Amino acid sequence: MLTAHTAAPLAPRTAPNMAARAAVTSRSDDGETQRMAQAIAETLRLVQDQLSPQRRVVHAGDAVYQAGQRFSHLHILNSGMVKVVNLSNDGREQVVGLKFRGDWLGFDGIASGHHACDTVAMDTGEVWSFRYDALLAACATQPALLKLLHEAMSREIARDRDSLMSVCSLPADARVADFLRYWAESLAKRGLRTDQITLRMTRAEIGNYLGMTLETVSRALSRLSKQGLICFAEKGRREVQIPDVGALSAFIQHCLAPTPAVLQ
Repeated sequence: MLTAHTAAPLAPRTAPNMAARAAVTSRSDDGETQRMAQAIAETLRLVQDQLSPQRRVVHAGDAVYQAGQRFSHLHILNSGMVKVVNLSNDGREQVVGLKFRGDWLGFDGIASGHHACDTVAMDTGEVWSFRYDALLAACATQPALLKLLHEAMSREIARDRDSLMSVCSLPADARVADFLRYWAESLAKRGLRTDQITLRMTRAEIGNYLGMTLETVSRALSRLSKQGLICFAEKGRREVQIPDVGALSAFIQHCLAPTPAVLQ
């Protein structure tokens, strides 16, 4: 008779494969980190030289722009972090994006002429703003700037796709692990430390972003901590220590791996 069940003896053989894949991914990520850091520096340099952007210091809770506001400018974060919030017809807020240094803001307003989301600072930072028509004029004579604009749009599309895949395909613990990995890798690409990160979001906001309840997020964080994948500097605080980002990646890959089946 044919039956399928989880084969515990296979676990020791698959674990090294996970570690090997994680090591390869880590080397690939190092190259991507360097490329991203160079792209951010080049973007900021070109924008500063070609567009003379207006600079604005923002603090936690400040809006860069709001839903319904007429679109005229695009923005780039020179420092700080920003969350993108969509407001549903019934008044519910949904966190739909996170932005870090070098990220562009405002693409949502190009098609309709009005912004569809709020962008809210999560800490103190600096935003560079410039008119969209001035950007188009500069792109006509500066192909390098046009290339960076297209790359920024492409990264946003790819990130939206990855976020949807995470919500649709990962269990709760892996979804939270993927969120922490994304946060850490985003900091790494900007030359910042990744072994300890300060979450600028409450557990309720993280749950809102990941399509989970606050309680589910808290339980997932506790389980990740028990497995040694993360730890907390102090109980109840937002400082999360990540001993090895590669271990988070391996954990996520393990959750995605199909359950082995054996014949009897």
